[in-house]
Amino acid sequence: MTIPWRRTGRGGWTWSSVLAALLVAVPVVMVVGSVLRPSTDVWSQQWSTRLPGELRDTALLLVGVAIGTTVLGAGLAWLVSAYRFPGSKPFGWMLILPLAMPSYILGFLTLSTIGPTGPVQDWWREQFGRDAWFPDVDSLWGAIATFTLVLYPYVYLLSRAALRDQAGGAYQAARTLGASRSEATRRIILPLIRPAIAAGGAVVMMETLTDFATVQYFGVDTVSVGVFRVWRGTYDRNAAAEIATLVLAFALLAIGLERIARGRARFGQSGGAGAGIEPTQLRGWRAAAAVATCLAVILAAFAGPVVRLAAWAIQEQRSDRGTPQLDQYPDYLWNSVQLVIFAVLACTAVAVVLANAQRFGRPRITKLSSRITAMGYAVPGPVVGIGVILAVVALDDALGWIGLELPGAVATGSILVLVYAYFIRFLAPGLGAVESGIGQVSDEMTASARTLGSGSIDTMRRVHVPLMRSSFVVAAVLVGVDALKELPIVLLLRPFGFDTLPVWVYNLASESRYQQAALPALSIIAVALLPVMLLARQLDRPDP
Repeated sequence: MTIPWRRTGRGGWTWSSVLAALLVAVPVVMVVGSVLRPSTDVWSQQWSTRLPGELRDTALLLVGVAIGTTVLGAGLAWLVSAYRFPGSKPFGWMLILPLAMPSYILGFLTLSTIGPTGPVQDWWREQFGRDAWFPDVDSLWGAIATFTLVLYPYVYLLSRAALRDQAGGAYQAARTLGASRSEATRRIILPLIRPAIAAGGAVVMMETLTDFATVQYFGVDTVSVGVFRVWRGTYDRNAAAEIATLVLAFALLAIGLERIARGRARFGQSGGAGAGIEPTQLRGWRAAAAVATCLAVILAAFAGPVVRLAAWAIQEQRSDRGTPQLDQYPDYLWNSVQLVIFAVLACTAVAVVLANAQRFGRPRITKLSSRITAMGYAVPGPVVGIGVILAVVALDDALGWIGLELPGAVATGSILVLVYAYFIRFLAPGLGAVESGIGQVSDEMTASARTLGSGSIDTMRRVHVPLMRSSFVVAAVLVGVDALKELPIVLLLRPFGFDTLPVWVYNLASESRYQQAALPALSIIAVALLPVMLLARQLDRPDP
């Protein structure tokens, strides 16, 4: 049944949602379209030099990180859900703190601590001799370990939610029927949480695929690094776009593997909120082992790196070269703040339009448009960056054909181009928060306002927006934090001389100036803690 107030004024809302979907989709489509006219010279040169190694390293990295995060994330979720031990409740939310630690920060901290010139290996050689064997840290395995420590919370959160909301009743029933704990876990728990593990693994692979700073620290050559190398080395946008299709192909493969791993399983099995597994109390050495495991992960992935960064920052400001670094800090911070503000405004404004378009426009078209706009979050950053370059150049060519042209600063790189790329990449989190907010406003309330003569825009302004204020805050935090942490897109699209805090950290770490990178790194982590702490509050709430 069509609600009467949806019959009028639908065209503008519908076309607005379609325009937003096109803004997101066009750069991605242009990257995909680049392979329709492949350059044989580019592929021949890449295949004869770096491409086979890039494909191999990318595949090994994705598989290794997926396995590592699945084992660590699901294992920790089971530990804090199925058992009680000293500190198990605070550990439950503390284990998500590594979400605030960007991989490119933990990467250089890992190398500076246990790498060839770090204090750990120095001590090792003093104790066992200069030729004593030590694991090769700056390698593929070092990169896998770093990504695992940073990204396991995605699997942990989804697995813990599944254990809490689904698995309790079935597990208890199996135990009542005589199944052992191990048998009930293998035959009941694992199949029930498989969709959560698969979904978390897909997110992990997407995040790994987007990165090309951390892998460079560890000497790993991925296809994302290949895109950056081709673009910065030759500025051949067509060649970079063709290599970027390989990044997109890996992303699609990750999504496909997630669907296969999920199979026919679904998230809603039984139980409901609060129907989690009845935890078993651990005592003695088992309790000590559980505490030690949680502490080791938190220290390695978050607490230890933060303490080391804080010590470096203090030392740097006390040194003779501390003042010049402090003088540069406000400029880089302001550049980052500008991008965050523009990204938040763009994403939030479009999210409000899209969410309201689903109320006032044609439902089928507006819902499809919303799904298309959410696609940008699943597209790796290098693909978005190259796609935006292609789109801007195509727009410039089209305007030139009719006698107009874009300002040179826009066509060659500017904050506007960066904001457009951020809009594509980070619209989905903002849209999710805003859609959640408008979902709290009933159709009847909207219909009442329209029946009383209020137009759709007036209804949005006077009814929807005031009732969605908390959702705007959540959307702004999610988009802002992602925008502040973003590195690949900025490195690809930034104007000459425009450095943000992540770029500053990356440049300093690339030159092994780790101590000078401490202050901007701490700033990024501090801001990234905001959504993590909001999430921790939700996890810490007692069951209803």
